[in-house]
Amino acid sequence: MIPDRIIEQGTLTTDGDRAAVEVRLPWYRALPGSCIAGARLSVDGHEAPAESLRWSMNGREFRFDELVDETGEWWFPTDSAVLSGDLPVDDAAEHEVRVDLTLYIPYIIIGDGETLHIEEHDTKTMKAAAA
Repeated sequence: MIPDRIIEQGTLTTDGDRAAVEVRLPWYRALPGSCIAGARLSVDGHEAPAESLRWSMNGREFRFDELVDETGEWWFPTDSAVLSGDLPVDDAAEHEVRVDLTLYIPYIIIGDGETLHIEEHDTKTMKAAAA
């Protein structure tokens, strides 16, 4: 696992009442979209509502319930994805950004019909920029 590189430093952006940050895969091998089980986004201790979260990769945007069966899009360790949510952020100050990720690792079987899942998080301090 590589949790300290999940958030790309300096990528916090705002667009109205939405905030977004670029994230990197904390695993050494590519994973299909169906293995991205969920995420949380917080800025300065305020968490974006789960229903507002969107995941963008490879030029496509998804809700997390849409990723469940997504095997056509892959997240590669060298590519950034974008996690966004409804979260108003003041552009002028430095902000503490936290991302929590839950991923399934499909080729590591830990029980009868059960695959390994990992929960990782990262926190970085950065200024926001308008999108």
